[in-house]
Amino acid sequence: MSAYEPAEPVVRGTFATARQSWGDLFRWKQRASVTNEYGETHTEWQSPERLQNPFTLFAQLSGRDWLFFLVGLAAWTADAFDFHALSIQTVKLAAYYEQSNTSISTAITLTLLLRSIGAAFFGLAGDRFGRKWPMVVNMVVLGILQIATIYSVTFSQFLAVRSLFGLFMGGVYGNAIAMALENCPVNARGLMSGILQQGYSMGYVFAACANLGVGGGTESWKTVFWIAAGLSIGVGIIRIFLPESKQFVENKRSGVKRPTAAAFWKESRRMLAEEWRMVIYCCILMTWFNYYSHTSQDSYTTFMRTEKDLDNSGASRASILMKVGACVGGTIIGYLSQFIGRRRAMVGAALMSGILIPAWILPGTERSLSASGFFLQFFVQGAWGVIPIHLNELSPPAFRSSFPGITYQIGNMISSPSAQIVNAVAEKIQIRSPTSGKQVPSYGPTMGVATAIIALGIAVTCAFGPEKRGRHFELAAQAGGNLTPTTKDEESAAAAAGGGAGPLDRRATNDTKETKESSSTETDRIEQIRR
Repeated sequence: MSAYEPAEPVVRGTFATARQSWGDLFRWKQRASVTNEYGETHTEWQSPERLQNPFTLFAQLSGRDWLFFLVGLAAWTADAFDFHALSIQTVKLAAYYEQSNTSISTAITLTLLLRSIGAAFFGLAGDRFGRKWPMVVNMVVLGILQIATIYSVTFSQFLAVRSLFGLFMGGVYGNAIAMALENCPVNARGLMSGILQQGYSMGYVFAACANLGVGGGTESWKTVFWIAAGLSIGVGIIRIFLPESKQFVENKRSGVKRPTAAAFWKESRRMLAEEWRMVIYCCILMTWFNYYSHTSQDSYTTFMRTEKDLDNSGASRASILMKVGACVGGTIIGYLSQFIGRRRAMVGAALMSGILIPAWILPGTERSLSASGFFLQFFVQGAWGVIPIHLNELSPPAFRSSFPGITYQIGNMISSPSAQIVNAVAEKIQIRSPTSGKQVPSYGPTMGVATAIIALGIAVTCAFGPEKRGRHFELAAQAGGNLTPTTKDEESAAAAAGGGAGPLDRRATNDTKETKESSSTETDRIEQIRR
């Protein structure tokens, strides 16, 4: 065991936190606040945990844990398939409705713009009523709206349905990641977070495979939407047969009543009053990240078809390989974040993606575009692979469904014009195609410049932001129940900004449990921490 090394206490305040976080970024050990069984708290430097064999981490999950994780992953994958069913078929839809690519991308803007409303509604419903039924309703309605899109005759009807689709699409992310990660062992969360986030990339890959399979006919887009509808409704039906989350089952078993609406909203207001800085920070972070993914991928198929003269099959194959790189990168970098830290992982991945931009937009053949797209998305989605667990650790523990979902979708709302901006700028500025010699929209330079700016913004935001790696958020009670520890209590028992909890934080928690009278309920465990 390493010698005890005291550290300065975790500071409060925006600028003080930024200075401390910047300094901690360049120190290998992590700053941790430790509370012992007597309620005494001190801050110390701790060495990060050693990397463990991924298969050893997988083995720590029980069958129930795997079931919840896989359903959360399936929901997020279906959600991504629903979204990308439109974005990768922009050219087809433009021909079908006799509109420009920019006009079709208006549907993407409306979908992203309205997702934050759905995130707020379904996220708060998940925190108050449980994860199960809000997700069931969410997924089934998404499937119905995909079918309604198919039967939209006019472009106005198409836009109206996609706007409504955005409301329900926004509710998936928060409930999915809360359900998937809340029961995972602490030291496995980085790896599982990386895998979970790749549901987004897998949704893209499956949508691209469907697009490749149906061919390039103008009306073939409808078949892809039928597949999307089936996936969403199928996930909703599967969720019906699974139990409620562990937190809500234990509350019901122990006789804890569902919090009243007044108690729930009172605690929500208290959380916002105490955590408003964190809310703003996470919204800014997720704005950067949503611009990051949408700018680098939504128009990429269009870029290959117009500027590089690839046909539908070639562009689809290159898109699939690009997103395979995203799946691999998100899993690996998410796994490494458990050892090197959440912020270091995101900063490094963002900077590497910026370096690769020239190799990403300059090639002219399918093979070279596939290779460069693979490696760029390896790092783009590698940074994204850290986000699910990073947002969960930064969240107030009782609001792990609503907080990540709302901040994520507010970022989506702010970044909603990204595809429309890229298309508008590219179509306004014409360049000569290196393959055909014709004047074509400048998708490559537009996406390259925008992605470089965004990658730098992510690196700076993460470098000066907080980190709570290893936080024990699973001990929190249901939102609105009067058992939830205050923010200060939770912060003293878990990781602090800049480093996250380490082995001593967990040992202190275990000592507390052993020296108190044991209990089988969540209430008793939380009261032990508070004492």
